[in-house]
Amino acid sequence: MRDKTVQPADLRGDCENCFGLCCVALPFARSADFAIDKPAGKACPNLGPGHRCGIHARLRESGFTGCTVYDCFGAGQKVSQVTFGGRDRDTAPRAEARRMLEVFPVVRQLHELLWYLTEALALPAARPIHGELRRLLDRTDELTRLSPDELAALDVPAHRGDVNVLLLRTSELVRSGIPGRRKERRGADLMGARLKGADLHGANLRGACLIAADLTGADLRRADLIGADLRDTDLTDADLSGAFFLTQPQLNAARGSAGTRLPESVARPAHWTARR
Repeated sequence: MRDKTVQPADLRGDCENCFGLCCVALPFARSADFAIDKPAGKACPNLGPGHRCGIHARLRESGFTGCTVYDCFGAGQKVSQVTFGGRDRDTAPRAEARRMLEVFPVVRQLHELLWYLTEALALPAARPIHGELRRLLDRTDELTRLSPDELAALDVPAHRGDVNVLLLRTSELVRSGIPGRRKERRGADLMGARLKGADLHGANLRGACLIAADLTGADLRRADLIGADLRDTDLTDADLSGAFFLTQPQLNAARGSAGTRLPESVARPAHWTARR
C-alpha cells in the first residue's frame, strides 16, 4: 500500500530536486520560442553547474519563451529522486544516464494524466464516476513508480486511451448541466479566429487550434479545454471561471490581463502583467 495520495505539489515541476532533465532530454528548434536548435539528448548550452539554468531570470528576453511555457507536471523530480533514487545524472554510469533521459518523457506523460484525473475528481458534476476515476488515478500513480526498464517498455498510448474514456465522460457530465445548445468545437481549426465576446459557455474545445485567436471578453465558463492550443491566444478580460482541463503550460502560452477570470486550478502568469 502507498503511504500517501497524489498531492498538488507532486504535479508541479520542482527544479531544485531535478537533474535538469528537460534541458537535456527534449529537443527544440530555432523559432519564435527558442533562439537556437538543440537535439534530444544534448544539454542546452544555458544549463550550468548544479543542473541550473544560467539565464532563468531572463529567458523571455533571451529568446527562450518556450522554456517559460513548459512544465513537466512533476516528472523531473519523480525520475530524479524516485525512479533513480537521487543518483546524479552527471555522475551515473553512461547507460543509466541515458536510460534516465529515455524514461523522463514517459513519466511526464503519466504525470500529465495524473493532473487531469486529479482535476476530474475535484469536479462535483463528475461524482457518479469518482470511484472509477480514483481507481485509475491510483493505477497511473503506480505506473510512475515502475523500474526504469519497466517504464521504458510501458505502452503509454494504451493507458492514455483508458484514461481518456473517463475524461470524456467527465466532460459530458460537467457540460450536461448547462442549458441551451453547447458548442462542439472539438479539434476545430480556429487559428487567428475573431471570437471577441464569443459565447463559448460549456463549449467542447478539446484539441482545438486557437493559436493567435482573439478571445477578448469571451465567455469560456465550464468549457473543456483539454489539449487546446492556446499559443498567443488573446484571453484579455475573458471569463474562464469553471473552465476545466486547462493546464498551466497552456495558460502560460497565451496572453491575458488582470481582468481575465481563471479557474482555481491554475495561476495567473507573471508575464501577463509585465506585458500590459
